[in-house]
Amino acid sequence: MKTFIRVVELWVPDRTRTRLEFGGGLYSEGLDSEGHDGEGLAAFKAASEDLLFAHDEGLPGKAWASGHPVILTKFANSYFKRTDQAIEAGLTCGVAVPLFAGEFLQAVMVLFCGDDDTHVGAIELWHNDPEISHEMGLVDGYYGTADMFEFNSRHTKFPRGFGLPGRTWKAGMPLLIKDLHDTKSFLRWEDASKVGINLGVGIPYPTATDQTFVLTFLSAQATPIARRFEIWVPDETRSRLVFHGGDCSEKTDLAARYAGKSIGKGEGSIGGAWATGLPVLNDDLSQDGSIAASLARTSGMNQIVVLPVIDSARLKAMLAWYL
Repeated sequence: MKTFIRVVELWVPDRTRTRLEFGGGLYSEGLDSEGHDGEGLAAFKAASEDLLFAHDEGLPGKAWASGHPVILTKFANSYFKRTDQAIEAGLTCGVAVPLFAGEFLQAVMVLFCGDDDTHVGAIELWHNDPEISHEMGLVDGYYGTADMFEFNSRHTKFPRGFGLPGRTWKAGMPLLIKDLHDTKSFLRWEDASKVGINLGVGIPYPTATDQTFVLTFLSAQATPIARRFEIWVPDETRSRLVFHGGDCSEKTDLAARYAGKSIGKGEGSIGGAWATGLPVLNDDLSQDGSIAASLARTSGMNQIVVLPVIDSARLKAMLAWYL
């Protein structure tokens, strides 16, 4: 199964903390029957491993300097550093998400998407500046082949609490909305149903200046953003993580499977991200002893991305997805 997210990379400060160096990556395998994209991704990975990014340089450096997520929907003639390799690998869009401890950068996670003529899906970045507006508007987005959906999204604004961006903004938590074509809480549901988009994931990103960004993933059943999404939150004692919501492309009833189960701090990929406050990329879940990894392996999934959602130095939720 092709997923909309093809590559996830982690960029971390080097020992001088003046530049970002490669901290690992996940690269989707077997993207076509002839293996062209696989070869292209190997070249893209090789180019990444030797790079360093200064403050405000390249996509990771831009996210570091801006202090908020950055989306780049065209690599050609931009500040992007690996344009030729990205095009060769079939990558078409990049999103960089910086993670800070106070004012100090801890890491930058970069997501790369790919598409072809049949791919449908979207990654969007929304923004609110309370000094300018009480609504959230689109910074930019990548929509694959969903042209009309893109047009309408660029001309839509969301008040706090309305639509996926507005609801994520109000909740201050990752949100997952299923069956978008049937839910009136997703204000673009008619456009979504026409192109087959059926799942929405929203990730809030507050900043120190009271501005709020929301990153949204919109997923179609035939070409999902990822094969599985899970949201985990600390329990009342803040000693364990418990399952809060999720969606699986294979229709696994995650809530039933995780009932009564939890993940401790430092346990597996998800608990490890909680212990460090850093994103985790793991391409071998056989080394992960958590209940989440066990369930994923049963479904033939072996790669996980874990993104901590932190506000005011406290973990609010853990968003995990499987490629």
